[in-house]
Amino acid sequence: MPILRLRALTAHNYSLTAEKLPQYTSSVKKNAIQARPTYVIESVDNVLRLLQLLRDSGSLRVTDAAAELDIALSTAHRLFSMLVYRGFATQDEQRRYVPGPAMDARAIRAPWTRELRDLAAPEMEALSGELGETINIMIRVGTDIRFLHTVEGGAVLRVGDRTGSVVPALHTSGGKIMLAHEPAEKVRALYRSRSAVASGRTLDETSLDRLLGQLMSARSVGFAVNREESEDGVGAVGVAILTPGGAPFAAISVACPVGRLDRLLAPETVTRVQRCAIDVAELAASYSAFPQEGGEPSR
Repeated sequence: MPILRLRALTAHNYSLTAEKLPQYTSSVKKNAIQARPTYVIESVDNVLRLLQLLRDSGSLRVTDAAAELDIALSTAHRLFSMLVYRGFATQDEQRRYVPGPAMDARAIRAPWTRELRDLAAPEMEALSGELGETINIMIRVGTDIRFLHTVEGGAVLRVGDRTGSVVPALHTSGGKIMLAHEPAEKVRALYRSRSAVASGRTLDETSLDRLLGQLMSARSVGFAVNREESEDGVGAVGVAILTPGGAPFAAISVACPVGRLDRLLAPETVTRVQRCAIDVAELAASYSAFPQEGGEPSR
């Protein structure tokens, strides 16, 4: 399959940012109140109302949510569990539920992400079949990563589907290796940006220096490791998907129960994951499934 030559672009054109995502217009009248549907799906409505409550109140206890929605405590627990699983809620130190990273994530208009997912899927399935573990592909949007697609491993004890989840980049193997391929100055600016301030993702100098040290190490070996940083009991190895110029626009990660993580760090296994990332990069180049200069969206 021929590989098309990419235009020489600087690395900053290949990542997404919340600060420059396109603003949407709509033909729907502003502030129009929609009529209640004839057939209401009560369970779906409860989830949407819970999201509204969480958005507007900032924090909720299960008992308060149950009272507001007039549902049983056990039902409220289950609804919150799904919001946490999909990244729309998390719990603070007082065990109250607060908005999660997915609540702040803005929609992106990037057709290339769907093309990238479709091109990568067969390569991911092959890798999962060989390693027996869960494979993810993700992109970075500012200080967060978004999972585009997951192929679950075949083991009974395995990491589940993370498609659509939004997670801080510095807590994931794929996010860290994408950041590792960015200039240090750009990483510093990213964690001092307005979007980082708005989302509570800013880092002080000590934390930034520590992160940059970790990123330098990851870049030197060509992969990053997540050992229970994003989720208890879960580990992962991430490799960046690069343009021919070396700019990161996505990443492949292999996720597993943390007890099996050391097996993934064997040199031959890391090399296989890197080969998968290279294959996906070549496919993406062939079909232009990557951010275009001046296209949608870019940094």
